[in-house]
Order: sequence, then structure tokens, then C-alpha cells
Amino acid sequence: MSVSPPPDDAARAATDAVGRRRFLKLASALGAGISALLVGIPAASAFLSPGFKKPVKRNWVKVADDVATIDVGVPVKVDFVEAAQDAWVESRTLRTVWLYTEDGEKFIAYSGTCTHLGCSYGYDKTKDLFVCPCHRGIFDVKTGKVLSGPPPRPLDTLPVKVENGEVHVLYETFRTGIEAKVVA
Repeated sequence: MSVSPPPDDAARAATDAVGRRRFLKLASALGAGISALLVGIPAASAFLSPGFKKPVKRNWVKVADDVATIDVGVPVKVDFVEAAQDAWVESRTLRTVWLYTEDGEKFIAYSGTCTHLGCSYGYDKTKDLFVCPCHRGIFDVKTGKVLSGPPPRPLDTLPVKVENGEVHVLYETFRTGIEAKVVA
């Protein structure tokens, strides 16, 4: 039976150093890879996410239960609450629509914000006009055209549909202070 001589300390130190050195290289490479993924994936998704953005869901809002209850020739202010979900935060916003009809069948819906700076406007019964109190913008009730004041465009109209005697409006918000009607 032959007995091998015990390894000398220098050979053992060289073997251990190579093993430790290799382990540290592998651990460093693994740590760098994990760090790159932790930083790179969110950065890449933030950069690329606009390209994969889901289209905004637009909902028809019921603004009148019965067409017969809407006065003919007189604008009617309708307020409703719009709920929006952003991640885990739910917000609610009070929106306004003005409905107008001359015959009780065809309706015009105006956004409740002035096209100048987004103030709420009201209806002046004595003059049969929409009046914005912020900067004295005056609009025609039948067409929404600017009659005087600083608003850069007519009142924003909204799509309207009547189903089963109910009036529905496709509500959108638009940029204010510019001549073009641009969805905000």
C-alpha cells in the first residue's frame, strides 16, 4: 500500500487562491447581471411603453333619461361625475355638458368649459346667450360661435346619440386657449 505524501502548503494555497478568485469573478459577474436587470428592465419599459400604450377607453355618458323631459329651445345644464383609475388611485371629477335642441329630436352637446381658459360658463336667459364670467366671453346658444370676448374658438361640441329615448354624450376634454380643437 502506498501512501501519498501530504500536499505542501504552497500547492494548497495556490489551489485555494484559484478557487477563491474564480468564485469572486463569478459572484461579481452574477451581481452585475442582476443589477443590470434591476435597472435595465424598468428603464427599457419606460422608454418603450409609449409605443405599446393602450388606446384610451372612451365611454358614452347618459345625460338624460327621457328625451321628453328636455326643454325645446332652451339649453339644459347636465352635471355628471367621471371616475378615473390611475394605478391604485381613483379620482372623481365633476363634468358639465350643455344640451340644446330645437326640435326635441336632434341634440347639440357643448362641453361645459370655456375655450379661452377653461372656466365654467352659464346661460343668460334674458339675452339667450352663453356667458363666461372669467373674461366676458359670449357664445351663441344655437351654434356655439364666439360673439365677443377673448375665446379663440367656438364652444367645443361633443358627439350625441339618442337610444331608447335616452340621450348619451361621448365626453372628451379639449385644450383651451388655442384655435384648434385638440383633445387634451
